[in-house]
Amino acid sequence: MSTRKTTLFYAVLIALASVAVGMVIASRLDLSPASSAQTVNVPTSNAAPLSGPIDAATFKNIAKAQIPTVVNIQTEARARTRELTDFFGGGSGGDDLLRRFFGQQTPQAPPQGQGRNAPRRNPREEDGPVTQGAGTGFIIDKAGFILTNNHVVEGADVIRVSLFGGGRTESYAAKVVGRDALTDSALIQLTEMPSTPLTEARFGDSTQMEQGDWVMAIGNPFGLGHTVTVGVISALGREFTTVSRGREQPMLQTDAAINPGNSGGPLLNIRGEVVGMNTAIYTSQAQSSNIGIGFATPINTLRDLVPQLRTGKVTRGVIGVLVDRNFTKSSAEALGVKGGGGALISQVPPGGAASKAGIEPGDVIVEYNGRPVADNEALVAMVIATKPGTSVPVTVVREKQRRTLNVVIEELDLEAETGGRTARGGGRAPESEPTQTGFGMTVEPITPDIAREAELPRNRGGAVVSNVERNSPAFNAGIGPGDIILEVNKQPVSNVSQVSRALQSATPGTPVFLLIWRDGAQIFIALSKR
Repeated sequence: MSTRKTTLFYAVLIALASVAVGMVIASRLDLSPASSAQTVNVPTSNAAPLSGPIDAATFKNIAKAQIPTVVNIQTEARARTRELTDFFGGGSGGDDLLRRFFGQQTPQAPPQGQGRNAPRRNPREEDGPVTQGAGTGFIIDKAGFILTNNHVVEGADVIRVSLFGGGRTESYAAKVVGRDALTDSALIQLTEMPSTPLTEARFGDSTQMEQGDWVMAIGNPFGLGHTVTVGVISALGREFTTVSRGREQPMLQTDAAINPGNSGGPLLNIRGEVVGMNTAIYTSQAQSSNIGIGFATPINTLRDLVPQLRTGKVTRGVIGVLVDRNFTKSSAEALGVKGGGGALISQVPPGGAASKAGIEPGDVIVEYNGRPVADNEALVAMVIATKPGTSVPVTVVREKQRRTLNVVIEELDLEAETGGRTARGGGRAPESEPTQTGFGMTVEPITPDIAREAELPRNRGGAVVSNVERNSPAFNAGIGPGDIILEVNKQPVSNVSQVSRALQSATPGTPVFLLIWRDGAQIFIALSKR
């Protein structure tokens, strides 16, 4: 072999050896890129109309096919300081409680032998008691991705998942990939995989559901895994508060029996497709289980959210307003909105996007980015879907005149929004005879102490609300004790007499507009006398 060929041969050999050594070193140091970026294979939604007869085999076939897609979730966490009623009411107030149906939670030492592949860790005694919980989820990707409720896995130190057909003590470790408090949803992933392939759930179209449609719930009530119940869709679009007032989510209501432990389980249509994720129930003080009123997050909402959950962060737009939940067509027309519609702005916190753009309480937003706004829900859906930083034209009706303002969308920060919220109330009511208004509320004079505690601007306000009757027009409009009335029908008021005279003279059925002061901000409210 010539010297030249020999030199070339060794050069190639050295190069190959260098590449091989480099790959070994890189693999040891984790420098080499991943072979493929793992993404969630979100099931496609079947939008075909629901049709066909229901017979003796319908629900049996759904259960047989879909139970393998459902998992039982067990969690362990250090003892928490918050109770479920901190989020959804309860305690001593009211006869009805809106509860998330999380599994029974009791501080105790974890049981042994919970995993075939690895036992649960036994925390050191000095770490404090462990809170155990149970919930449900459903598989959406064979790579081990599972949808469940945020409240099932929130704060969990250990998450283990049991599959259908597994042994009594067989479970697999999982981790949280992404969480969203607003929809109370979470995406988790198995970090230990079973030897057999996973079965994926199929998605339906939740917008097709109507009152009276048959549905099936599958879950883990009271630890009784893979339990099937059947019912109907009781109502659509039920407003449901997950994190704070003003952040309501529309839910499917069902009478399919769901109980503590069903959280995160699927609600299925008659084709066995997921149309919702079971999230909460109404219960009574005497009974903390099913009474036939349950709520499920629509699957269309969750499906659109999965790609963001996969990244670990959900980004939403916000303009910084509160809208009137009781805005009616007659109120809209009285404010100059022909044909009704739109979203009535009740409060504009200072410093937000809407405040910077010049939006005011009492404005009615009728167009957003060139699209008509039908109602509050339509506005919220448009805003949260807008990328933060985008400048959007917003058309409002003010003093019966249309005007367009440009709003730069900001990013919704739920923690800051809920953490900065103060308790409602404007000070202690004075010891005087309350004045009736005809709207189910009584008002009293504003004392210097009340004005000081409420930080009321000087020379503002006519009366403080002292009491509100349950289910009255004032109650349904969101007015509460401590609210201070600043204006009636856009006219400033300065004493109780002016307030009571203006309210008592209102014609039943005719909208009345109040500007009130609450927690350092002005709020615009529409209500009608019965």
